[in-house]
Amino acid sequence: MTRRGFLKGLLATLLAGLFVSAYGFFIEPAMRLRVKRWRVRHPSWPGDRPLRIAVIADLHAGEPHVPRSRIAQVVRRTNALGADLIVILGDLPAGHRFVTETIAEAEVGAILGALSAPLGVYGVLGNHDWWEDPAAQARGAGPTRAGQALEANAIPVLENRAVELANGVWLAGLGDQLALLRGAEGIKGVDDLDGSMAQVPEGAPVILLAHEPDIFPQVPDRVALTLSGHTHGGQLRMFGFSPVVPSRFGNRYAYGHVEEGGRHLVVSGGIGCSIIPVRFGVTPEITVVELSA
Repeated sequence: MTRRGFLKGLLATLLAGLFVSAYGFFIEPAMRLRVKRWRVRHPSWPGDRPLRIAVIADLHAGEPHVPRSRIAQVVRRTNALGADLIVILGDLPAGHRFVTETIAEAEVGAILGALSAPLGVYGVLGNHDWWEDPAAQARGAGPTRAGQALEANAIPVLENRAVELANGVWLAGLGDQLALLRGAEGIKGVDDLDGSMAQVPEGAPVILLAHEPDIFPQVPDRVALTLSGHTHGGQLRMFGFSPVVPSRFGNRYAYGHVEEGGRHLVVSGGIGCSIIPVRFGVTPEITVVELSA
C-alpha cells in the first residue's frame, strides 16, 4: 500500500468512526422513533377476543434526548395506533449522568395522562423509578414519585396486582425485581409473582407486565403473554446480537418475541437510554403486540 493510499484509508476510517459516533449519540437516540409490531398466537387465547396492545417502555425522560416534546410525540403516535390497550412498562426518569435538564416524574405523568385506549392505560414500575427516588429507597417501600405521577393522571400502577379488563381479559402487573439498593446486601426486589397470579381466576385469559424480562422462566404456563422492557435491546445491537445486556440471561431475553415451551415473551426496545446516552441498531420504539388464538 502506498503512503497516499494508507492516508486515504485512515481518513475514511476516522470519518466513518465520527459518523457512527454522531449517529449513536445524537441521531438514533434523539431523532428517530419507529413502531415495531409483533404478532403472537396462543392456542388457549379466546378466539373472540383478539387484542392489540401498545407498549411504551423505558422513557428515561430528560434533556437533551427525551425532552417534553419527545414524550408528547410518543403519546400522539401511540394514540394514533388504535390499540385496544396501552401499557407503560416503567422507568420514567433518566438513567444516566449526561442529562442537561431533568424532567420531574410529575411532568412526565401529566404528559402521559393524554394516552387513551378503549380498555384503558395501565403501568408498572421499573428499577429507575425506585433507584432515582431517595425517599422510597430510604423507606424500603413505596409509594414512588413515578407511581404517584401515573396514578395522579388516571393510569393505575399494577404493583403485584391484577385487574379484569372490560373484555374479560386479566392484566397482572409485577413489582420491580431490582427495586431496592441495599449496599452489601445487594439488590432486593419487591416482586411477588405468586401473589399477583393468585388474584387471577383459574382458567381466565391473562397477560403479565414485568419491567425486567428475567422473571420469564418462572412465569406459569397459564400466562398467554409476558410484556417486558428494561434491556433497551442492549442499546448497541448488530446482526441480532447485543454485547452488553442488563440481564443475567444475556441475549436470551435482550429483545423482541421469545417463545419457550409454548409461552410467549415480548421485550420492547423502549424509548430512552440508561448508563450512557447511546443507541446503535436499536431504534427507539413504540411496540405493538397483536395477540390472538
